[in-house]
Amino acid sequence: MQLCDKMAQMIDTSVRFEKGVGPKISSLLSRLGIETVKDLIYYFPRTYEDRTSPKLLIDLVPGQDSIIKVRVVSIKASRTKRNFSIVKALVEDSSGSVPVIWFNQPFLVRIIKKGTKLLIAGRLERDPYSSQMVIIPRDYEVLTEASIVDPIVPRYSLTEGITNKMLRRMMRSALDKHLDELSDRLPADVLKKYKLGELKESIQNIHFPSEMGQIEKARHRLAFEELLMFQLGIIYSRKNIEKRSGISFKIKGDLIDRFSSSLPFQLTGAQKRVITEISEDMNDHCVMNRLIQGDVGCGKTIVALYSMIIALQNGYQAAIMAPTEILANQHFKKIKQLLEGLDVDVVMLTGSVKTDRKEILEKLKSGDPLIAVGSHALIEKGVDFGKLGLAVIDEQHRFGVEQRIELRKKGENIDILVMTATPIPRTLALTLYGDLDRSVIDEMPPGRTKITTRYIEEKDRGRLYEFVRKELAKGRQAYVVCPLVEISETLDLKAAQAEAKVLSDSYKEFRVGLVHGRMKPKEKDSVMSDFSAGKVNVLVSTTVIEVGIDVPNSTMMLVEHCERFGLSQLHQLRGRIGRGSERSYCFLIGELKSETARARIDTMLRTDDGFKIAEADLKLRGPGEFLGVRQWGLPNFKVADIINDEVLIKQAREAAQTLLEKGILLGINEGSLNRRLD
Repeated sequence: MQLCDKMAQMIDTSVRFEKGVGPKISSLLSRLGIETVKDLIYYFPRTYEDRTSPKLLIDLVPGQDSIIKVRVVSIKASRTKRNFSIVKALVEDSSGSVPVIWFNQPFLVRIIKKGTKLLIAGRLERDPYSSQMVIIPRDYEVLTEASIVDPIVPRYSLTEGITNKMLRRMMRSALDKHLDELSDRLPADVLKKYKLGELKESIQNIHFPSEMGQIEKARHRLAFEELLMFQLGIIYSRKNIEKRSGISFKIKGDLIDRFSSSLPFQLTGAQKRVITEISEDMNDHCVMNRLIQGDVGCGKTIVALYSMIIALQNGYQAAIMAPTEILANQHFKKIKQLLEGLDVDVVMLTGSVKTDRKEILEKLKSGDPLIAVGSHALIEKGVDFGKLGLAVIDEQHRFGVEQRIELRKKGENIDILVMTATPIPRTLALTLYGDLDRSVIDEMPPGRTKITTRYIEEKDRGRLYEFVRKELAKGRQAYVVCPLVEISETLDLKAAQAEAKVLSDSYKEFRVGLVHGRMKPKEKDSVMSDFSAGKVNVLVSTTVIEVGIDVPNSTMMLVEHCERFGLSQLHQLRGRIGRGSERSYCFLIGELKSETARARIDTMLRTDDGFKIAEADLKLRGPGEFLGVRQWGLPNFKVADIINDEVLIKQAREAAQTLLEKGILLGINEGSLNRRLD
């Protein structure tokens, strides 16, 4: 045992004491998140270069990465007029010869001589100075009789001052010295059942594979372990939540009946199904911890309101926290409207609420049944609930973990309902929502009109403005969304303030309003109120209108510089229109210079299915950027691919459940797991 502990300590020592590292290199490695020897060993390649089949020079394709094996015919160094160093060599193989150019590396003439054999990884490109075709090397190796050439070369993410060669050299040294110090925490029966390789073999093969097939086997083994450890934490948290004794709400009563019969519309089948799922949770003696997931406009708020009425029927308070004051105000007005005549007290608490603030705080503290609608102000010190039974968190991905913890602490073992309009694909949901019961509203209310989406090039802007003018003349309204508030000298983007001025001049007969995040809450609310009332015809905005604005008469959405927005964000923006009976139009204006930008806009034009859009966005941006790792608590997986590893995720979850049933936690700290409960 002492030997194992000593070996573990060695691998956890600072990387600066490793051969060839030292203080300077270790400070550069820290930029890559490498502090210890273990960090170095677990810093995996991002891609690989297969050097087993070099190409002949005659077969090279311009602009294509290639590997060549050549002999140096001649080499010389020179300097340009601007004192820039160029090393130029003529190399040959059995098929011909070609020049090779290295920029700003004059020392190479001391290493590479006439007759030297080289293995070069690079591209055939046109020399910017002579216009002849030359090889621009990305990497090279001098070949000697004693040379051991890696058949497959790992390529790592780098930082300035660290080359791929340096990292490979450090990695090989670290593995030679410390690989045996690694202990495999996966039980033998798990390795056997899921046909997984040994840890040491997998680590060796992911860094220095001898054939391409070893890479996927190694990745599979290491990804399984990552997913298994994460699933252990999620399932452990869920089991502890299930042990908590919560409030057993009665789900029938006069207030609930009166609320149901007063609704001015019919609930969809999906809404009814989710209400049943929530009602069963609230009736149960265990704490509810449920997510409502649904596309923009599917009716999540009504479902959440129904659950809040259940809490009030039982003499408890309910709270709904929104990420912005605009959205909180929208919820407050909508809830007040839907509960009119039912004698239900609804209060709003945001940072800008000054009048009656003391009275509102006293109401919350008294414990009298009410619905509190608010922003982050609900979790501030000095805001105390006397009898909170249910907390609803809207657009939960916009809150940090700590903010959700603070809201939970406002009551004792309260039921939690979280809502999101970000449709998470099924594979990702398996990873993220293991500790939440999940309800999906997958049906839109009747009356939502189909939205026509078009991509508009700059040359067609005049025709677009004329179309908008005609629609405005019919009494319709329009949103114009810009990525910046003010014009930037470094970014040539439409600024909201400048665009508002242009549109005011173009549409003199109509009123143009402006709203953005730098405005004071009262100013924003005033403009939004005028837009909702039809006093403002065109609303120019930054993305503050992405969520929470519901104006059925607004039938047009113009998104400037659409290439600057994420796919899910564009979908959220589009969801602000199509809420009335009139035909609606979303116009995406911009320049699609990259493949990613074109792929985003193509998806927007092809579908309005939020789940398909989210899946495409996830593939384009990856989970960290798509969700925000900090907000969702999603770990930064090193090798697991939570988009495509669906089978692996299911297997890891199955293994985690089996291990927990046996009481095996694989060394996870229970204190860190318990934090997920809060």
